[in-house]
Amino acid sequence: QVQLVESGGGSVQDGGSLRLSCAASEYIYNKPCMGWFRQAPGKEREGVAVIVWDGRTNYADSVKGRFIISKDSAKYTLFLQMNTLKPEDTAMYYCAAAGRYGGTCSMTSQWYTYWGQGTQVTVSS
Repeated sequence: QVQLVESGGGSVQDGGSLRLSCAASEYIYNKPCMGWFRQAPGKEREGVAVIVWDGRTNYADSVKGRFIISKDSAKYTLFLQMNTLKPEDTAMYYCAAAGRYGGTCSMTSQWYTYWGQGTQVTVSS
């Protein structure tokens, strides 16, 4: 059963922009935490941006000022607007959701239990 489906990845030049989308089921979308994670070859999966049910957000330092996480409740869709992309942003990007909530949403991937299949983002110099 597909619960999270990412789209919008692709190849872009250094400095370019992409917007990732994550279509979720209503059940998954209404989890208290949703976020975007990424994993480059040979590296651990890292949190990129998370959004709490009440709209609060948190970003990895490496993407602050460049990426924006948002969601649309009417479409049950999570977004990641990525601007001023760098080659270092190249990775598989995953959408995730978590039912656990302790006042904030963790940036640690282990916290999340629902995952999409990922969408590849490649930034060339």
